[in-house]
Amino acid sequence: MHVLVVHNHYGSAQPSGENRVVDQEVELLRAAGHRVGRFERRSDDIAGRSLPGKAAVPLLVPFNPAVRSELAARLRADRPDVVHVHNVFPLLSPAVLSACADAGVPAVATLHNYTQVCAPGTLQRDGRVCTECAGTTVPLPAVRHGCYRGSRLATVPLAVGLAVNRRRWWAGVERFLCISAAQRDVLVRAGMPAGKLAVKHNFVPDPGLVRQGAGEQLLFLGRLAEAKGVRLLMAAWDLLAAEGGVGVPLVIAGTGPLEGAVSAWAAGRDDVRYVGLYDPRQCQEAVARSVAVLAPSTAMETFGLVVAEAMAAGVPAVAAAHGSFVELVEDGVSGLLHRPGEAASLASCLRRITAEPARNQEMSRAARRRYERGFSPAVGLQRLEEEYRTAIAGRSRAMGGSR
Repeated sequence: MHVLVVHNHYGSAQPSGENRVVDQEVELLRAAGHRVGRFERRSDDIAGRSLPGKAAVPLLVPFNPAVRSELAARLRADRPDVVHVHNVFPLLSPAVLSACADAGVPAVATLHNYTQVCAPGTLQRDGRVCTECAGTTVPLPAVRHGCYRGSRLATVPLAVGLAVNRRRWWAGVERFLCISAAQRDVLVRAGMPAGKLAVKHNFVPDPGLVRQGAGEQLLFLGRLAEAKGVRLLMAAWDLLAAEGGVGVPLVIAGTGPLEGAVSAWAAGRDDVRYVGLYDPRQCQEAVARSVAVLAPSTAMETFGLVVAEAMAAGVPAVAAAHGSFVELVEDGVSGLLHRPGEAASLASCLRRITAEPARNQEMSRAARRRYERGFSPAVGLQRLEEEYRTAIAGRSRAMGGSR
């Protein structure tokens, strides 16, 4: 097939799992013999714009007519079989869907977050799950609370985009790819067309490293932010430390708004190491040395890439029992689930995962089997091809077989 991938890359200041997923899918499709083009923008480029150019960006978030014209021309010239849309914020906008309609090319969209029903896409406010805007036609609560970057002004373009583009998204996309069943359930309850919503988990390349032995550390790998459960993890670890610890250190790798708090908390301790930001190979090596990988998110994660990466290395996960983690982690089989937001429950799971090496080894083998069955490149390629064919066939039927 001939596929055109549409994506607005997030800024490079913070590692982006979504950017990585897009790049890996492109490589996977090309390796399988498909022709793959890219139509992209990069948020990093905003910094190099003139002052008027920067000021214009929020105005174009709901709809960028120049992108519509440029992409429509590209589609007419290249004639791809299908367009695969990922992120369109802030430089592309849902104008890409109008371009697809102009050129008569079917569109598939991966929903990496909840931006279809929530202005910032997180379904979280003040550290708690929030669905106040889900299902509403005009997301005024998001503006009232300043849900994007704590700013009402910055939230307005996103809220406007949600309100004016709802019909454009729902009519202009043949297949929405949800990256977990939990995400799909939320979106269906919010009113999105269930018949267009399919579940296609992210795949993870085989790291070529599988844990040998029992492991030597517990690992938190990710963005140091409230939503990722970093403060919850620190509280749980302090509970364990007061009881004498669990016999292995906690390693925290990543950067983010809580970096200062984490660094200060870890300073001078023998049981905690804050190591900053790892490169991809360091991440793989750290995972393969771990007793377990920790994902104590307080947010309703749409997938949980770090959990799938752990399973690829034969490492069980300890994760919050909500959102996608419930379907990724088989509790007591390939990892453990703790009660969301409860430090004592998290501490109990950390104690259990380290206390029984033989049981942990069984979980390790189960985690690797779970990866091979659900999150390997072969599975990912098969699901992509199936959804592309479904979208192409759907558009062909709608156009009377003209494509």
